[in-house]
Amino acid sequence: MHDISNVALALPERAWLGVVSAEHAAYGAERGWIQLNHGKRNNLARLRRGDGFVFYSPTQRLGDKTPLRAVTQLGIVADEEPHLADELMEMGAHGAFRPWRRDVDFAATHPVAVHDLPLELTRDRGWGYSLRFGLVPLAPSDFALLRDAMTS
Repeated sequence: MHDISNVALALPERAWLGVVSAEHAAYGAERGWIQLNHGKRNNLARLRRGDGFVFYSPTQRLGDKTPLRAVTQLGIVADEEPHLADELMEMGAHGAFRPWRRDVDFAATHPVAVHDLPLELTRDRGWGYSLRFGLVPLAPSDFALLRDAMTS
């Protein structure tokens, strides 16, 4: 993880919330990249350098039944375009492929439950429905609130 405190103090113009398990979010953050939607490119192409990015983790591990419902990693997009990973990812009967990724400078953070904060994102009763797309726009003010809560 990188110290982005000087970068993150400025409010980004745009921010995003990506959905993966906490285990997968930590794995990517340790390596300085994100991967969404099983390695597909489409959502990653929506991001721009300097955008705020937060991982929301519905569970600790993929397939867990116990809900976590927390934001688990936070950073700033650090590259210009999606890139193909060097390594292959095995998808069982679907075979192996090279996933698309984006570089992100992650801050040292701790998980925070989304229901503990007054986020614009969660004001709508059905907010969780949008998470099924794997990436949702996040208000920059929500990014700032999450950054402050996750780094304090």
